[in-house]
Amino acid sequence: MLTEREEKNSVAIASNESFGGWTKTFTDPRLCAAIVDRLTFNGTIIETGTDSYRLATTRARAEEQAKAS
Repeated sequence: MLTEREEKNSVAIASNESFGGWTKTFTDPRLCAAIVDRLTFNGTIIETGTDSYRLATTRARAEEQAKAS
């Protein structure tokens, strides 16, 4: 699907995980390398260096619930 799409239009993908952390999701190292290779070929990588506000909110909520228990 990505190959067909990239030949005609742009593709944008966002992730809160750096490429180094993708092996947590794609546990097969060869598969992970192939996915990263395909996504980055002729691509532009923009690293914002910011943390996810959603993740911070979720963690804060979990801490509050743990304290309340």
